[in-house]
Amino acid sequence: MLLHIVARGRIGRSPEAELVDRYLKRVTWPTRVTELPDTGGKPPAVEGNTRLILLDETGENLPSRVLAERLDAWRDDGVREARFMIGAADGFSDAERADAHLLLSFGRATWPHLMARAMLAEQLWRAASILANHPYHREG
Repeated sequence: MLLHIVARGRIGRSPEAELVDRYLKRVTWPTRVTELPDTGGKPPAVEGNTRLILLDETGENLPSRVLAERLDAWRDDGVREARFMIGAADGFSDAERADAHLLLSFGRATWPHLMARAMLAEQLWRAASILANHPYHREG
């Protein structure tokens, strides 16, 4: 299953970009990052068996293990792509939220988009490590 991050804005050559690259290189599943302009520009079409996940302040604050289990279940069900959307500064519309399979939150704090992208990349690595029984993830 492809783990696809679609984000508004350009990350360029930045410390956040280095973090995204560092974590995504560790993920054993195929990954892809697509950048869109801050405004305008249509996201890639959602094809067939894709799960749409919006990073949204109103979303679920899932423990890492639960996110890993959800990804694993989707993969086992033959889902082709898990597409993680990071929106523009104003977030997503109600219609976009309604179309999503999952609204995912990284807590009640507001995070800069570049940090959210790095945090998502780390969570994808953590999920893959949990599923592979790698010692990276520890639960207290």
